[in-house]
Amino acid sequence: MTQATKGRAKYPGARAWIDFRLRRHSDYQCVYAGSRKQFSASMTYFFSAQPDAVADQAARVGLTAGRVLGKAVERNRIKRRMREAVRRHLEALPPGVDVVLHPRKSVMTMDFSLLDAEVGAVFVRIAERLAKQRADAAAKNIAEGAGG
Repeated sequence: MTQATKGRAKYPGARAWIDFRLRRHSDYQCVYAGSRKQFSASMTYFFSAQPDAVADQAARVGLTAGRVLGKAVERNRIKRRMREAVRRHLEALPPGVDVVLHPRKSVMTMDFSLLDAEVGAVFVRIAERLAKQRADAAAKNIAEGAGG
């Protein structure tokens, strides 16, 4: 029984974090290369559409916690809090998007309900921007097809 299966058995209906995370360094690099830095109150985030070959797959999220955030105990606490907030709001992300979150040190001490609400707002913002990007790309493709 894998760790993800254990988590699902413990919380029926919950989406396991392990199933929806960025794993490889190259995945992170693709997100960085394909997006611009975005800001919210307690984190910086990047997002990009997945390559066309895997664009129908579920959204994937990656977290980073560098040494600037503190010692290992503090970084791990920040990551645990972020993972839980992300898990609660994964449904807000459309399929085919990769997201990388860079929390600030304030995440460690802020009230979890505020962190949870902020992650939800960030994911809604990402979904809106991605929908707009996809609509613009579709309109461009239609215009190119009609013009030629």
